[in-house]
Amino acid sequence: MSKFKLRLYVAGRTPQCERALRNLYRICESDLAGLYEIEVIDVLEHPGLAEAEKILAIPTLVKRLPQPVRKIIGDLSDREKVLLGLDIEQLDRNL
Repeated sequence: MSKFKLRLYVAGRTPQCERALRNLYRICESDLAGLYEIEVIDVLEHPGLAEAEKILAIPTLVKRLPQPVRKIIGDLSDREKVLLGLDIEQLDRNL
């Protein structure tokens, strides 16, 4: 299985952005252990990156790889919705 390349856009250290980051790490560790890379982009420091990716709301998670690119807006608290939205199937732990 190929590695998931994820980019989380945040705006500083707001409670909602911090919650999104914690939820993202929790989901990745439980469903993609060892198969993910997370890059956190603070739009206050790098507004050009957010503009180039057409980020309109914060926090926004972007799955860059594997294709297709998918986006989820919000604090990522609904695990099932995040997995579905990013087109991530739960890995079979028995393999």
